[in-house]
Amino acid sequence: MKVLIIGYGSIAKRHIDNLISLTNCQIVVCTKQKQDNFLKKRNCTVINSIIKCIKEKPDIAFITNETKFHVNTAIRLAKFGIPLFIEKPLSNSMNRVNELESIVKEKRIVTMVGCNLRFHPCIKRLKKLISSNKIGEIISVHSENGSFLPDWHPYENYTKGYAGRVDLGGGVTLTNIHEIDYLYWLFGNVKEVYSIVRKLSNLQITADDFSLMLIQFKNKIIANIHLNFFEKPSSRYCKIIGNNGIIFCNLITNEIKIYSCKKKKWSKELKLKKYDYNDMYVEEIRHFLNCVRTKKMTINSVSNSIHSLQIALNAKKSSKLKKPIIMK
Repeated sequence: MKVLIIGYGSIAKRHIDNLISLTNCQIVVCTKQKQDNFLKKRNCTVINSIIKCIKEKPDIAFITNETKFHVNTAIRLAKFGIPLFIEKPLSNSMNRVNELESIVKEKRIVTMVGCNLRFHPCIKRLKKLISSNKIGEIISVHSENGSFLPDWHPYENYTKGYAGRVDLGGGVTLTNIHEIDYLYWLFGNVKEVYSIVRKLSNLQITADDFSLMLIQFKNKIIANIHLNFFEKPSSRYCKIIGNNGIIFCNLITNEIKIYSCKKKKWSKELKLKKYDYNDMYVEEIRHFLNCVRTKKMTINSVSNSIHSLQIALNAKKSSKLKKPIIMK
């Protein structure tokens, strides 16, 4: 199998290693960077143009370049019927998204937009607990993801990375779209979004580093999502409140506990010891490869991912207009 990787950053390196661990594949990397030791050790071929890469006739492609370029890159590859794995978020705007979706549907291309948290054991358990009505009717949700951007890749200059650059589609609202995505996966379509999105800290970036969203799902559940790039130590959790209790999921310690209103006490539901963060990325790729092989729709196809993107974009719009945005 020949795999094309478009873009060469940290997530590309992770996918390369995971692909090698799962398959006997030949990897072609499209980048203007020179072949470094990482690529040499993994016998990766480096080509500096997409046109030349397409001539290599890849079986699948991973789009891991900057967010701003995701959709245009995907359209070029989709026209050749190549199955696509696109890193999150799908884009930083709706420009040409519908065009991409139309090509994908016309050519029946298997696509997947990165959603690694859906493969995290804690998030998967949350979905089961909600489906089983563990805490009765759910009323509200609080989800938080706070971290310190310069600590993400200490070996890189954070001021130049795409995450902090508005011109490349960065910012905490889009870059940390994971929380939006898994809540959409758990609770369905959103009806209304109201938010405050700002650049608040003294980080030397041009994009938003704070996003506070108040979301009403169509099933009337209310969620607030807090995202930031300036928090130390990191915080990442989800608190789900129902009329019979509370589910608290900590994604730093990888544990879930449940409060029962009837028993008036907390109980441990799940505690992962020595969880390897890379495991969910491996499962994500395994799922994509299996769907390509069986020609089935993935857990988060281009069509599926559009709603999450619209939530994030409407959050930014709401903050700019200072009013709630009704989702279509």
